[in-house]
Amino acid sequence: MALNPARASVSSASKALARCTRPPPSSVASSMGLSARQMSTETTPTSTPTTADSQSASGASGASSSERRPRWSYTPERMKGPGFSINIVKNPARKIWHVNEDPEKVDAVYNRFLGKNGDKMLPDEIKWLAVTHKSFDQGRRGFNTRLAYYGRQVLALETTRSILANPLPGDAAQEAISFSDEHGREPFQHPALANVDKLYARQPWDVVSMEKIAKLAFDVGLGEITRWKPKMPENLELSGIVSVLNTSVLAIVGAVSLQNGAEVAHRVVRDRILRRLA
Repeated sequence: MALNPARASVSSASKALARCTRPPPSSVASSMGLSARQMSTETTPTSTPTTADSQSASGASGASSSERRPRWSYTPERMKGPGFSINIVKNPARKIWHVNEDPEKVDAVYNRFLGKNGDKMLPDEIKWLAVTHKSFDQGRRGFNTRLAYYGRQVLALETTRSILANPLPGDAAQEAISFSDEHGREPFQHPALANVDKLYARQPWDVVSMEKIAKLAFDVGLGEITRWKPKMPENLELSGIVSVLNTSVLAIVGAVSLQNGAEVAHRVVRDRILRRLA
């Protein structure tokens, strides 16, 4: 009687061993074989070139070919769209607008604006960037907005210094000096503050207004080399050509300051802009 539990355990073990050695059903075997084939397909390395490899190879060849062209002369391949536009133009003729692509013409305008050897004050890429508006080629070749922002600060600073250093015209000087207070108070006077009152009668943008800068840009030929896309080619004034030319002038000033330093930029503003607008 004491051996009955041992016999029961031996019988259970033999049944379990027989069950493990029995071949699995065909459906289970087929599913296991499919899983094994899938795993071997996913983990086995292959030497066949993939699509990504071919794309990277073609991209490398495209990059090497694009390096031979100046950056300003083409639209980067990866920035091109699928070939269609959701913008519906009522008048297709307005989409036609030609810009300058001649480097010699750009150099000639820089020489007229900045003086002798003005075309050598900036690298070629920066020269084209300074005269490229964000409306040209959807901004895909770079544009001059940031350069113009910096150039605006340089122009405002040098114009303010010019107002403080030079005497005002008769009426403006009298307006700056005259001061009346209903309580009979007198302002504090000091030699260091003597010229500050000039800014009360004349502000920097009175000297370098948008209209004056646009006229200067037309005189030196910037209108011929500025790359932009007007909304209405038949009416450039309503398309904003005054603002576009202002941006080009200020961008050139900003680029000169960043490339050659503040002293050179201030000299350019004094000699090439303020003297012409005086």
